[in-house]
Amino acid sequence: MTFQDRLHRLRRERGLSQEGLAEIVGVTRQAVQKWESGASRPDMDNLTALARYFGVSLDYLITGTESPSGPAAAPQVQTVVNNYYHRWEYEYKSQRTLWGLPLVHIHLQDNGFVRAKGIIAIGNVATGLVSAGVISVGLVSLGVISLGLLVSIGCVAAGLLAAGGLAAGAVAAGGFAFGWLALGGISFGTYAAGGIASASEIAVGGVVQAPLAVGAATEGVRTITLVPGEAVTPETRAVIRAAIAAALDGRYPWLETFLSGLL
Repeated sequence: MTFQDRLHRLRRERGLSQEGLAEIVGVTRQAVQKWESGASRPDMDNLTALARYFGVSLDYLITGTESPSGPAAAPQVQTVVNNYYHRWEYEYKSQRTLWGLPLVHIHLQDNGFVRAKGIIAIGNVATGLVSAGVISVGLVSLGVISLGLLVSIGCVAAGLLAAGGLAAGAVAAGGFAFGWLALGGISFGTYAAGGIASASEIAVGGVVQAPLAVGAATEGVRTITLVPGEAVTPETRAVIRAAIAAALDGRYPWLETFLSGLL
């Protein structure tokens, strides 16, 4: 067994991540990574600190010639330090790749940010065709802060189809929504629907402003005012459908059905 193998085994036995061991010794995570890969060796001060922490002799740590049960460190001190610095980290990376990226990369840590990058990526920070994480970027993306080229879902979301507390996209739905078609508490777009809606073509909702405005409080070139709490009569529905159809001029039949259906 080589030095790097012994170091890796001792660290795993304590349940430490490379970053956790680095903090204990007082070096960077990259330094520990190089020690375990064999790219470099720790200096004498760091070797002494490692031997003292793991409770082994320098001879055992360097050459493996002694039992790891030597009298190097007091167990009580080891236990306290281990509990104080313990961090949980999990990483899985599939062997199969596509376009140079692993098909699946999962990298999670309970403290700080670690990155996952793959076709399917799950991590604190994730980038991939399909990604999920605190911060995520991908074709399809799910996260607290999310950017997706096609679909994006998150507290803050941007994408072709975006849904979130704050959403921006061609089709956006959320508390605050900005898009070609925007749906939300407060929405802005070419076509908008919501509690407060402003649009350059058609707006439907409570307080609305647009060339064609349909709602309780309206402002626009043509307005259809509805009384809050009262059912929309069949006659009024027919007027609204005709007005929306005229405004769209046959361009988007599905949008005509959708906007009419909101009422």
